[in-house]
Amino acid sequence: MSVQPDTTNDGQTTAPQDRGLVQHLYLENFRRFKKADIKFQTGLNLLVGTNDQGKSTVVEAINLALSGRWQGRHFATELNPHFINDEATAEYLETLRKRPSNPPDPPVIVVDLYLKATKETQHLTGDNNAEARMAPGIRLRAALDKELRAEYRAYLKNTSSVRRVPTEFYKVEWTGFHGIPINPRAVPVRAAIIDASRIRLQSGTDYYLKQIVAEALEQGERTKLSAGYRGAQESFVEDQAIVAINAALNDKRGEITKKRLTLDVDSSQNNQWDNALTPHLDDVPFSMLGSGEQSKLKIMLALARKAGEVGVVLIEEPENHLAFGELNRLIRHIQDHCDEHQLILATHSSFVINKLGLSNLLLLGDTGVHSLTSLPPSTSDYFAKLAGYDTLRLVLAKKVILVEGPSDELIVQKAYRDRFKTLPIEDGIDVINVRGLSAPRFLDLARPLGRPCVVVTDNDGDYEAVKKRYENYEQEAFLSVCIGYGNNFKTLEPQLVHSNGYEKLERMLGKTFGSDEDVCKWMQDNKNKTEAALRLFNSNEMLTLPKYLSEAIDAIAS
Repeated sequence: MSVQPDTTNDGQTTAPQDRGLVQHLYLENFRRFKKADIKFQTGLNLLVGTNDQGKSTVVEAINLALSGRWQGRHFATELNPHFINDEATAEYLETLRKRPSNPPDPPVIVVDLYLKATKETQHLTGDNNAEARMAPGIRLRAALDKELRAEYRAYLKNTSSVRRVPTEFYKVEWTGFHGIPINPRAVPVRAAIIDASRIRLQSGTDYYLKQIVAEALEQGERTKLSAGYRGAQESFVEDQAIVAINAALNDKRGEITKKRLTLDVDSSQNNQWDNALTPHLDDVPFSMLGSGEQSKLKIMLALARKAGEVGVVLIEEPENHLAFGELNRLIRHIQDHCDEHQLILATHSSFVINKLGLSNLLLLGDTGVHSLTSLPPSTSDYFAKLAGYDTLRLVLAKKVILVEGPSDELIVQKAYRDRFKTLPIEDGIDVINVRGLSAPRFLDLARPLGRPCVVVTDNDGDYEAVKKRYENYEQEAFLSVCIGYGNNFKTLEPQLVHSNGYEKLERMLGKTFGSDEDVCKWMQDNKNKTEAALRLFNSNEMLTLPKYLSEAIDAIAS
């Protein structure tokens, strides 16, 4: 699902300082992506996926296209066989084994970043991109260097020893879509990247923070800072204590050296203000702050910059190292700045995606990239207000069973285990307690993802009314709703008593009742509901399932 760029009434794209400068990213043979085309919204984009689905790769690839650097270093010096997609590597090696006398060229890495068409980006316009269409953008391409083809073929004479793609023979090209190499200063889109999961420190503060602090200042302010620091250096030798020390050293001339020896501040390029000064919070050096405070400060600084200075803010896992209260304040700050920057944020936190908006979600999975832009606004608003729901469980699971409470959760897991000898989660099926009547909201979330989902619900004494509540989801083959039959058996406990009888339940519960009515009354008591479900779950005896529970297990297993 793609998101179209913003346009004005006359069809022209908006100004470069507006959000949405990055329209989409195309990756080929790059790390875990054989081929991927990821389209971005104009304001906030939330990247979500299970481990090793490529969230960090997407964030780094955008920065790579805009800077030509991978984690701060020139990509040409960082390129190695592990950047080549595993599937592409396997295909290359297989072909190499089949025809060693006519070896194939190694896989080509392509990173295409399509930009919004503006006056500032038009000089990058061309058709040197994966779609071969005229558009402004930046391409990073790594492929066999034609000038090294003879050396490459000589290296492949013994193909049996080749285990990985020989990237030593690659050439990295960083060009605009016009096909001409670009100067980093000519890139019209500035990006700030914050990786809260890795705080990298160098000499008291890291390179990124020094850079972002410098860029937060106007040119005149940077000049004053540099001049002030230079003045402080020069005044050092005028201090009377230093004058006396240098005089004492000079008196020893000849013992140490024939030249005049003095102490002074290093005024070379390596000792400029950005190498010597470090930010402080409440007089505490940045490097001595907690990891959470460091990452939060980086994000705050990035968002504080003017949109003209940084068009894209890339954030990895802002929830790392932050307590709930601090995370809540940080998310509020991000919300307040969504109108000023294009934000692309990778996260593992349900709280983050619920608060920032499920409609901004981009799910990276084995079947591609899914967008939730079609999510009903009322559902997105619902989860934002009740951000405690673990929506990521549904987003990331292979299949889902939605239940109304903890008792239902235990009984459904018991029913599944009785039939298949494993718990649902061991087969990639997540049983989620949606706390009463919010299941339709979760189905709104499952629908655009195509997520197989089964709802297990009570009839509450009116089967038809409950059925009507879910009628809008009946057309989706991957969504099923299983409602308890018989209006006289309103909830889970009467259903279980009706299917099993009190004598069997006495054995499973380890209690004596004497009638169906007595066991049902005990199980329905709020003090006993979860305890009863837990005892049944732990029992070695199999439950006789009510029809609707049996149908639910059938549906999720199909």
